[in-house]
Amino acid sequence: MGGLQPWHWLIVIAAFILLFGAKKLPDAARSLGKSMRIFKSEIKEMQSDGKADDATPTPTPIASERAEPVTPTPAAEPAPDTRSA
Repeated sequence: MGGLQPWHWLIVIAAFILLFGAKKLPDAARSLGKSMRIFKSEIKEMQSDGKADDATPTPTPIASERAEPVTPTPAAEPAPDTRSA
């Protein structure tokens, strides 16, 4: 009683055929399959990128290797306005 019985599936299939038409159903299934393949490949790529990042951690510099702070140079004064008023 909890699951769908075969006659339930027949009603669902008939409703899809009536709503979308027999010509558009193969195209819809094809595009759904392409979307699922793209989604799966993106998930695998994200997982492989995550594993690659975890495998090579970035080293942190030791205190003696750190660069000394750079002092900012004073900004040059702007040129005087030579336009005549």
